[in-house]
Amino acid sequence: MKKVVFLTFLMVVGLILPVQAELRIDVTEGIFKPIPIAITPFSGGGDAEMTKLAQDITSVIVSDLESCGLFKVVDPAAYIQSANDVMTNPRFADWRLLHAEALVGGLIRRQGSGFQVDFRLFDIFTESQLTGLSLNTEANNWRRVAHKIADEVYEKLTGDKGYFDTRIVYIHESGTEMKRKYRLAIMDQDGESHQFLSSGESIVHTPRFSPDRTKIAYMNFGKNNKEPNLHIFDLQTGQTSSLGAVHGLKLTPRFSPDGNTVILSIAEKGTTSLYTMDLATKQMTKMTTSSGAIDVSPCYSPDGRQIVYSSDRGGKPQLYVKNAGDPGEGARISFGAGLYHNPVWSPRGDLIAFTKQKGGVFSIGVIRPDGSGERLLDSGYLLEGPSWSPNGREIIYTHQASSRSKVALTCVDIVGFNKRKIKVPGEGSYPTW
Repeated sequence: MKKVVFLTFLMVVGLILPVQAELRIDVTEGIFKPIPIAITPFSGGGDAEMTKLAQDITSVIVSDLESCGLFKVVDPAAYIQSANDVMTNPRFADWRLLHAEALVGGLIRRQGSGFQVDFRLFDIFTESQLTGLSLNTEANNWRRVAHKIADEVYEKLTGDKGYFDTRIVYIHESGTEMKRKYRLAIMDQDGESHQFLSSGESIVHTPRFSPDRTKIAYMNFGKNNKEPNLHIFDLQTGQTSSLGAVHGLKLTPRFSPDGNTVILSIAEKGTTSLYTMDLATKQMTKMTTSSGAIDVSPCYSPDGRQIVYSSDRGGKPQLYVKNAGDPGEGARISFGAGLYHNPVWSPRGDLIAFTKQKGGVFSIGVIRPDGSGERLLDSGYLLEGPSWSPNGREIIYTHQASSRSKVALTCVDIVGFNKRKIKVPGEGSYPTW
């Protein structure tokens, strides 16, 4: 992975906080007005190649910020200054006439074999610079530079980390129902830089990133799809390894927060129990013991102290939370009508996302770890497999609109406000951010 070199990070302190608060977006509110932001097309300084690069970077920044639903980009046709002017002497009074509340400018110039981009974000109300970056990188790394600038704008105006410079792993699907092909695939969060990581010769399922995003745990059903086993794909080396010949059908693997352990389910002799596997020693530890129960889809809390999972030990699938280091099955937290599946803890620790099935309707919802505050964010024919954005503000999941529709990836924010389809080449399922 290419690295972006940060040359300078500029931040103006001493802002007038009561005024700055007018720019801060509360993304936990269900009804709000997106903040108007002016993003002047970045300047390439008269260099034709740099000018094209500047246009591409500006386009990605605009797309990133508009896609999250929190920002509305002011029509560039109304702009009264160029990026060069904004970077040196922004006329804040004139920008206020366009009802813009934040202003972005940027310059790009050659730097050795690559380029340097200088960027600034201004608060139009306080007539102050909120932040600035100077980035130096290789020419083919321009998309990451654009995502990092969008992340910086997002963070300064929302108070949360941005998620635009992130990737998504998922299962790419193609072919007819009788000749279905499943391939492990990875892409940027906006669907660009797409790569296949497996050949499609065997079924693959439920990919999960390691905490440092360098490895992917997933199920591979092997030769003739009759030899299911847990595999690890190393993104740095491109190598795949099997995690040993453990008896039973292994399901729904997920890394621990420290990356040293994988927690999973193993089905054997009529019971499906939770296990952990130490990745260094391959030692297995049984976590639940009830006879005849189906315990699946375990997920650690961000601090590693608790585990949420789905179990039918009470008669139908519900959500349970247990202490990671204690024996026993823990406490049930879901009590609504319907079946609860696929729980996954938010990176912030405040919510658990899940899939709920009631009759013929599937929903994606969230619930607090103590079982309170259940909310459904989206419902339809088939929705499953939620996964959180790294900042805990967006949820991506598998979505099929009808029995004849293609399987797709959809994203929604935690208040159900901004639902959008994620671009993939073909069909996709079981995404993990």
